[in-house]
Amino acid sequence: MTATPPSYVDSSAPYGGTALALADAFRALDTTPTEAVEVFLSRIEEHSEALGAFVTVTADAARSAAAASTDRIRRGVPLSRLDGVPTAIKDLALTAGVVTRFGSTAVGDYVPPFSDEVVRRVAAAGMVSLGKTNTPEFGCPCYTEPDVAPPARTPYDLDRGAAGSSGGAAAAVAGSLVPVAHGSDGGGSIRIPASVCGLVGFKPSRGMVSRAPIYGDISGLSMSGPLARTVRDSAAFLDVMAGPAPTDAVWAAPTRDGGDLLDWCDRDPGRLRVGRFA
Repeated sequence: MTATPPSYVDSSAPYGGTALALADAFRALDTTPTEAVEVFLSRIEEHSEALGAFVTVTADAARSAAAASTDRIRRGVPLSRLDGVPTAIKDLALTAGVVTRFGSTAVGDYVPPFSDEVVRRVAAAGMVSLGKTNTPEFGCPCYTEPDVAPPARTPYDLDRGAAGSSGGAAAAVAGSLVPVAHGSDGGGSIRIPASVCGLVGFKPSRGMVSRAPIYGDISGLSMSGPLARTVRDSAAFLDVMAGPAPTDAVWAAPTRDGGDLLDWCDRDPGRLRVGRFA
């Protein structure tokens, strides 16, 4: 097994590279989104090509969003628990004004005039997207080796792939290029890369995260979800993404007894039963 360069995993990412620790540091005024974004952009410039993580980096837009977030937090009016936290969007999700290739040379440099609902929610929470992450062509294979970018690799062994189809997102989080990243999963496209890269990957139930405004997957199996380093980060990011749009055909029920998913991370689960196939 190839030795991993320490900087990929044991990184210089601020506050351990976790989203909630970084958010706490923002609120304590120990650092700012502007400072954090510069650190992560520097790491992307240094490591993204080797990891095959990003296909597009939106540095100017990220700096502008980080400056706005820094101002909100200093005034004590953050938009959400994760306001100012850097993230990235999988290159299957439409993002207004940003080249979206769907992992395919057939699409060219398509620039959507609007964003998917999940992308809008991430922005509305004040999170700062640093760009679009690598994905196989139209998200079909369970490995991330498109013609439009280098193959996505697990930071723990650069001779091995990061799986797919959210391979770029997993490589970005595991390599501390962002604390959390958006992914999508129909048959394992979040969960497989998470397992390969040592992350928490979660595929939400159908209807928990809106698929508006374009419902391209006729099966309805594909759902957006988080890739993160910790369960709590995963829950906090899913809280940002979750919620229906008026045009959704399926809406998931709210959490039992109310409360955010992050709140449930601190509740005693009580007695649990585990089911398995025999």
